[in-house]
Amino acid sequence: MLIPIIGWIVFGLIVGAIARLIYPGRQGLGLVQTTLLGVAGSFVGGFLASLLFGGSAVQASGWIGSIIGSIAVLAIAMRWNRSSQQSHLN
Repeated sequence: MLIPIIGWIVFGLIVGAIARLIYPGRQGLGLVQTTLLGVAGSFVGGFLASLLFGGSAVQASGWIGSIIGSIAVLAIAMRWNRSSQQSHLN
């Protein structure tokens, strides 16, 4: 039971770090947030794959799908953060 959880944590950290390297600009994310980004991106990638190829809507994805999903999650989070900061300035 512990080995799969550790595997998800390591996988999430690697995928989240790769997504942060690919996505332009500065992101103020720590180690835990980067790991959660990678894990969430894996499920987003799995969801996108299920839309394209069919299958279960709730599934994890492989490396490429996870990185693409993580970039999508990061882009949404950065845009949401930017818009919420602008609304506080007005």
